Amino acid sequence: MNHPAHYVAVFGGAVAGSEAAHQLASRGIHTVVFDQATLPYGKIEDGLPKWHAKLRDKEEAAINEKLAHPLIRFVPNTKLGKDIEFSSLTEKWGFSAVLLATGAWKDRPLDIPGASDQTDRGLYYQNPLSYWFNHYHEPGYKGKTYEIRDNAVVIGGGLASIDMAKMIMMELVKDKLAEKGIETNILELDKGIDRVLDKHKISFEELGLKGCTLFYRRRNLDMPLSPAPTDTPEQLEKAQKVRVKVLENAQAKFFFQFEECCMPVALEEENGHLTGITLRKTIIEDNRVVAVENSDFTFPTSLVISSIGSIPEPIPGLPMDGQTFRISPNGNCQIDGYHNVFALGNAVTGRGNIKESLQHGREVSLQVMDDFLAWSADDYEKVFRIKSAKAGQGTTELLSFLENTNVLESKQIEDIDARVKARQKEVGYHSTFADWVKQHLPKRLEDIVESH
Repeated sequence: MNHPAHYVAVFGGAVAGSEAAHQLASRGIHTVVFDQATLPYGKIEDGLPKWHAKLRDKEEAAINEKLAHPLIRFVPNTKLGKDIEFSSLTEKWGFSAVLLATGAWKDRPLDIPGASDQTDRGLYYQNPLSYWFNHYHEPGYKGKTYEIRDNAVVIGGGLASIDMAKMIMMELVKDKLAEKGIETNILELDKGIDRVLDKHKISFEELGLKGCTLFYRRRNLDMPLSPAPTDTPEQLEKAQKVRVKVLENAQAKFFFQFEECCMPVALEEENGHLTGITLRKTIIEDNRVVAVENSDFTFPTSLVISSIGSIPEPIPGLPMDGQTFRISPNGNCQIDGYHNVFALGNAVTGRGNIKESLQHGREVSLQVMDDFLAWSADDYEKVFRIKSAKAGQGTTELLSFLENTNVLESKQIEDIDARVKARQKEVGYHSTFADWVKQHLPKRLEDIVESH
């Protein structure tokens, strides 16, 4: 069997990474996808709230289909910067190109006094909290555990922040109903806490809950809750109405409170325990958030959840520009200082939108093939057509072609392949991708609910 003339590494197998790998493999390029987790689903599995079961299954099926391509190898449980050093990757492995679709798994720090002392005590960050929420129902779950408390505060303003508020309310209501001998679950509550309470003829007030409050530094009509265009005054007005309606509908169904134009400035504690959060009023001037002097107030709470966005985790050896990867100014998502390393998806866009991540993964991978690898689908056939020519024929043509496309020699391909297989063996990957997924897919909440 002939080897492809390029070998590309993709780190991260979720939406952007799987799309990039699929595009590469479709042009005959041998590709290996490394993922830090056992399965390559990223925030589809660990960040998208588990009540989105149909969307999760749809997106994961799409990832499975792409990564099942015969020219793609999958290597799980391999984190760049930990299991494979970045310097080793760029200096020793010999890949034609490296694509970083590592996502944004680190929460943007809540930069206020007291935050570091209260982290995972009175202050929870969205990413680890989401992981717990999505997996704690699994038999034998051994991850970090979080306690959801009444009168919690969520700091943020996007759809993910609303999901945090919904999650808190679902957990609180589920537990209160259980105290009354009423069994429910997250999938039922997702249809609306109001509907579940109506079904059992119980008012929200009867539960004795204060609920949670979402604080946003801008106005409700500024919340990024709609993808509608805002290029004209008419479009902006329409989008703002949609944003307000989305928020109001969520509040009506899930009973959380909302306060606009408030920014956090400090956490209050007593004897090491969180007792409140101090916020400052704001106004919006020329689309800028302006703090109002002498407007501070303290909201009593024992739990604050920060939902103010995610950033890429730093990778030792990889140049950073503040909180993000340092990208070359040439506009092709090339990592600054590295001619064959590129970043794509949420690690660059900073947004967890599925459609945007897929599109970015496709655009960057096509750009890498067209502009850097100079490789088309026809090139794959051409290499081996020339190589299979009779001895003494086409040698000049072959050498000229290989120089122009920067392809790897067979020995280089074999060396990379040996390294990949060794890592697969090291992590216990010894089956087909489909079998690996089947063996390691977590127990789904819907399966547990149906069995009861």
